[in-house]
Amino acid sequence: MSSEHPTYSHKDDDPHLTDDDLALKVLRFLRYATFIDTSDIDVIALGNMVVLSGTVAREADIACAGEAAASVIGVQSVENRLTARPGEAAG
Repeated sequence: MSSEHPTYSHKDDDPHLTDDDLALKVLRFLRYATFIDTSDIDVIALGNMVVLSGTVAREADIACAGEAAASVIGVQSVENRLTARPGEAAG
């Protein structure tokens, strides 16, 4: 794992975070808990709602990312706007 991205840890489980901190926490968790390439994923937090947007390699990654984001402490709902990259949608 690259050292340029902070690693998710349970000390991040403070449920009282700013929107930016919650978005960063969700993105770190996606990198930590899934095998999904998150380089084209954007996360925006609005209160306790998280919006995922961008592209992933496979259709299956869309649901996986949404479920992982929903499991993060502090997130109550996820709006999943992810799409699969053309030509890579099978899977």
